[in-house]
Amino acid sequence: MGKFHDAIKSPHRVFIKKQHIFFVSTAPLRAEGRVNLSPKGLDCFRVLSENRVGYMDLISSGNETSAHTLENGRITFMFCSFAGAPLILRLYGKGRTVLPGTEDWTTFAPHFTIYPSTRQLIIAEIDLVQTSCGFGVPLFEYTGERDIHFDWAEKKGEEGLQDYIVEKNLTSLDGLPTDLGLRKENSLSH
Repeated sequence: MGKFHDAIKSPHRVFIKKQHIFFVSTAPLRAEGRVNLSPKGLDCFRVLSENRVGYMDLISSGNETSAHTLENGRITFMFCSFAGAPLILRLYGKGRTVLPGTEDWTTFAPHFTIYPSTRQLIIAEIDLVQTSCGFGVPLFEYTGERDIHFDWAEKKGEEGLQDYIVEKNLTSLDGLPTDLGLRKENSLSH
């Protein structure tokens, strides 16, 4: 049976901190739009207060979370226990993108490890916390993080990463603009 809370409690923080992976989900408003569900690792998630969380987001092949939260803000995070006692924890709220060089970046970035390939931060105001049993989640053993992304980013270099962002991260699969896309548009119009 699921339990609901209006804030992230101390046991929730402890559980979140122990997890090596979490999932983030967003969706556009259009019925034919694609729901996005992404796994994240690298100790990039932070509980910033009882009702605020965030994660450091690396450059990758898409930027759906930014596009969807820009359009409507809806975001859900899910953490599953793959070792020890079974538990699923979901955080529901309104998310937004925080880009390097903004005032919010100087506020939030110190809470995270920032890499040369950090694209943005996703910050969310949480209005509902749900826990459920997780009895159906299998047991897995954590053996470590992958370094493939960082090797790829180093080979690309700073200019190559910026070119990749322009090629892959300015719109969603459904053509919605991302915060990076809007920033690019604004810089071209000035």
